[in-house]
Amino acid sequence: MVGQTGQLQGVDAAGLFPDPGFALYVHWPFCASKCPYCDFNSHVRESVDHESWAEGLLRELDHFADLTPGRRLTSVFFGGGTPSLMRPETVAAILRRADERWGLPAGTEVTLEANPTSVEAAKFRGFRAAGVNRVSLGIQSLNEADLKALGRRHSAEDALGAIALARDLFPRYSFDLIYARPGQTVAAWREELHRALDHAVGHLSLYQLTIEEGTQFHTLHARGDLVLPAEEVQGDLYAMTQEVLNAAGLPAYEVSNHARPGQESRHNLTYWRYGDYVGIGPGAHGRLTLEGEKRATRTHRAPEVWLERTLSTGTGAKPFEPVAAQDRLTEMLMMGLRLSEGVPLARVQAETGKPLADWLAPDALRRLQRIGMLEQVGQGAGTVLRATSDGRERLNAVLAALLG
Repeated sequence: MVGQTGQLQGVDAAGLFPDPGFALYVHWPFCASKCPYCDFNSHVRESVDHESWAEGLLRELDHFADLTPGRRLTSVFFGGGTPSLMRPETVAAILRRADERWGLPAGTEVTLEANPTSVEAAKFRGFRAAGVNRVSLGIQSLNEADLKALGRRHSAEDALGAIALARDLFPRYSFDLIYARPGQTVAAWREELHRALDHAVGHLSLYQLTIEEGTQFHTLHARGDLVLPAEEVQGDLYAMTQEVLNAAGLPAYEVSNHARPGQESRHNLTYWRYGDYVGIGPGAHGRLTLEGEKRATRTHRAPEVWLERTLSTGTGAKPFEPVAAQDRLTEMLMMGLRLSEGVPLARVQAETGKPLADWLAPDALRRLQRIGMLEQVGQGAGTVLRATSDGRERLNAVLAALLG
């Protein structure tokens, strides 16, 4: 079963690069309220039939386990929505079934997302007893006015109390903050970051606010009632974030994620390294190599539709779709260039059947290297393509230029 602490994943079969791993993602779609910036598959319901939802998740887990015999999990992640609204008994049942069907070696990372408003000592102890050994807290701000503007239901005091509780009960924890908020200055963000670092131990996620279609913020932004900091200020906020976190010993291992060495999110590394993962629950996505072919999986987004189909047929999954070689390349680069470690060129060839240069427009790679956006390090089978710090800051433009 799940051990007390995590262990770093091994290396790939060639012994050159970290093994991407094999992960399980469990989606809990319910929230106490919908945040105005959020475009995740989350829903507010007056009541939830927890027994039926536990049964549905277990049945879909079994469905995917039948397709992937012999695999061993390297991480489990309960996301949402607000998974801390789940019953600890449901989490325990899912982890037991995952151990029975795939195996959860000692030290497997098991993360659960939580909001400070859904945190209480007894429930957190229940999650810890169920096998969760890492929590990720959705703090988003330590500023009271900005918490209200972001639609959060907790106070800064609630947030700090949740962090303290997580520190006491779990071997590892992380929390999220959002920056580039309306009216935010570099000086104010620097002060907030230093305050956050007083409470961060190994990992911190720092996301720049983006306006997503279908959200309340998108409507407000479109009519001019919500104004983000100027692009130049956003750049200064990003640069200062890197400066402060580097000095604190938590460099960015991914565009928005900072960690001390060895404290990276092993589950998210599976995504960024383009490993296989199972996604269960409404709206969950996955990538699985089945019979030598990479396939994209996704489930029905509507919670009630997903639950009805899962209880009647064993899964709410839609038909799997093969991922063409060109699409695999695009996904590998989109995910892998977010990482400071970059993308192994040998893995690109193994995944797509051709060397990277054969996929790119003539001189695209050399041009991006010449202007300092990309670099190749290592040699031979150990060569890695990675974005520079400037390239990661402008990653969308880099990818557009690289992939044409």
